[in-house]
Amino acid sequence: MNESDFLKVVLPFKDKVFRLAKRLLVSKDEAEDATQELLLKLWKNKDKITSYRNTEAFAMTMTKNYCYDRLKSKQAGNLTLIHGNYKEKETSLDKKLEYIDSVDRVHLLIDNLPDQQKIIIQLRDVEQYNFKEICEMVNMKPTAVRVSLSRARKTIREQLTKQHSYGVNQD
Repeated sequence: MNESDFLKVVLPFKDKVFRLAKRLLVSKDEAEDATQELLLKLWKNKDKITSYRNTEAFAMTMTKNYCYDRLKSKQAGNLTLIHGNYKEKETSLDKKLEYIDSVDRVHLLIDNLPDQQKIIIQLRDVEQYNFKEICEMVNMKPTAVRVSLSRARKTIREQLTKQHSYGVNQD
């Protein structure tokens, strides 16, 4: 496989690799390093890539495993929490702050989910993978993926409802 063929195969999902790495590692710098490392590994094995049925699923699985290994390593203590800025044009300041607060709250709730649910909700609701692809990536049966996703969404919904109804009588 030459360089242009490799780029045609890998570039379409490079951003998804980064977003999954960022979800698991939290730090943007760590996620960028992880993405670079994974792309390098894919490049070194570019001749084998064509033997995989779904290169994107393979890369996402590699990303998940790499991030877990990274978190388990001694260097994991050096990871820092960094949240991105969420910007919208032509919106009032109070709406912007409300939006940022809501997005941050959802990200925090996702980050507090068990690892399996965190990965599945990231792949399905953020990255928009279908269930078959997710099953391949996480090596689970479709029913287990659906149950895990349902539990993750329910947990987030309950936490958001609890936070939004704080101090409000529900008589």
